[in-house]
Amino acid sequence: MQIQLLKETDMRITSSEVLVDALREDFKAEKRECFGVVYLSTKNRAIHSEIVSIGTLSASIVHPREVFRPAIFHASASIIVVHNHPSGDPTPSSDDIELTKRLAEAGKILGIKLLDHVIVGNGSYVSMKERGVIK
Repeated sequence: MQIQLLKETDMRITSSEVLVDALREDFKAEKRECFGVVYLSTKNRAIHSEIVSIGTLSASIVHPREVFRPAIFHASASIIVVHNHPSGDPTPSSDDIELTKRLAEAGKILGIKLLDHVIVGNGSYVSMKERGVIK
């Protein structure tokens, strides 16, 4: 199954919960770890979204260049990254936290703000912004 991150563009993302509600069913059915990005305008409207990495049952390789290349192409003001944990437990791993910090730093250099990194599990999610990982 190839999931589509957001089915509609121009959706205004006002919170992590709004984003999770829009994609929960697709991520819930996915048995591999999928890492996606929502590219936003200055008004937090989704102008593009895509899956940038599909991994295995427990891991996905993500590099900042794959995350930010479409952001530059689509003239995004900010991004939200999201991935699933097929185990159902959305608790971030140390790798998830480190990746979040790397993406936030890369975004600062490029002038494209990382608004959140959301991890979706079975019926729940974790927001790195809410946890204070992203300032």
